[in-house]
Amino acid sequence: MREQYLSIEEFNNLIKQWNGKTVKIAKQELDDYDETVMELSNVSYETNTRRIDDYVPKHALQLNGTGLIENEREEKQPLPSSLYEIPLEDSSLYQFDGTRFALITDRAIYTIEVDGD
Repeated sequence: MREQYLSIEEFNNLIKQWNGKTVKIAKQELDDYDETVMELSNVSYETNTRRIDDYVPKHALQLNGTGLIENEREEKQPLPSSLYEIPLEDSSLYQFDGTRFALITDRAIYTIEVDGD
């Protein structure tokens, strides 16, 4: 299936169908690559209207659940909290190819897929 661009509403409706599943979240930011596996229990959003600077995002996608993150030594460690936050911008792009989401921001590319391991 070819990738299609989604609105934030379409993205939200589709990703919420993965609640209760184990998902793999990969983040590519410059030369940094992180991978997280989590049991997704809830999808929510946050709006921060009291930002001091542009470093704190105005909107954020929050993936809630428990899981593991792989560190630079390729060792898996528990997530420091039960929340994986992805900063969202007005220019963010949302794609879905039938099996994997791609969320593209000005700072990073995130992919989210059901974990098959």
